[in-house]
Amino acid sequence: MDLVFAEPPPPETQLRAAIRDAHRLDETAADAAILAAADIPAEARERSAATARRLVETVRRERLGKGGLDAFLHEYALSSPEGVALMCLAEALLRIPDAETVDKLIRDKIAGPDWQSHLGHSGSLFVNASTWALMLTGRLLRPDTNDARDLGDVLRRLVARSSEPVWRQAVTAAMRILAGQFVMGRTIEEALDRARDAERHGYRHSFDMLGEAARTMADAERYHTAYAHAIAAIGSAAAGRPVEAAPGISVKLSALHPRYELAQHDRVMRELLPSLLGL
Repeated sequence: MDLVFAEPPPPETQLRAAIRDAHRLDETAADAAILAAADIPAEARERSAATARRLVETVRRERLGKGGLDAFLHEYALSSPEGVALMCLAEALLRIPDAETVDKLIRDKIAGPDWQSHLGHSGSLFVNASTWALMLTGRLLRPDTNDARDLGDVLRRLVARSSEPVWRQAVTAAMRILAGQFVMGRTIEEALDRARDAERHGYRHSFDMLGEAARTMADAERYHTAYAHAIAAIGSAAAGRPVEAAPGISVKLSALHPRYELAQHDRVMRELLPSLLGL
């Protein structure tokens, strides 16, 4: 059978030829070509290194001797168990309305990590004072150990004279300080209001509304409503600005469907896709 075209096919372009040649190309050969194309001239590398060095030195000079939160976060790396506990508390405590749940969360997140191992590792008074407070809180919540002779035991007895709400308020206050650096607000309205000053200085924000995945369809519907409200608030705050100049939002797909997994691909496409397109 002869194929008849109304018009002859256009001649192959250089780009189309390159795409055809790269189709199913050997990975080793492809890597070699990409690395060669990505080579940066020595002069450009030197300029980049000089700029980076200047920026780092300027930031370090401005922070020298200030300690505080920068030193605190340097001591408790977010990849450590202690850093994870801090971030969990920083995000969660602002959402908890009742004291009983706050107490349970503090017991869960503070009792386990080894706060004492950080003592003396930093010259910042803020870091070491916070370490003592967190260590003592952990000790108060764990079974007694055989270290009654150390200073921690002496301080623990002093702290034990205070009521439970006192140390709960102390830990909550410390977490609010940390949360203030990472959590923009309890609501999207608070976050947008707090972000305005930074936006005037050229910063742009992509807000994340939720930290949990949906376990049920009721969860997913509730999160969908929260996202819809946040998107409407962000759109109003954008005030007609183009997308690249306005705040945005990061949508967590697992919050919009309880079975967001490969094995449920067909169901997810059938149920999640319309929900996502609606947003």
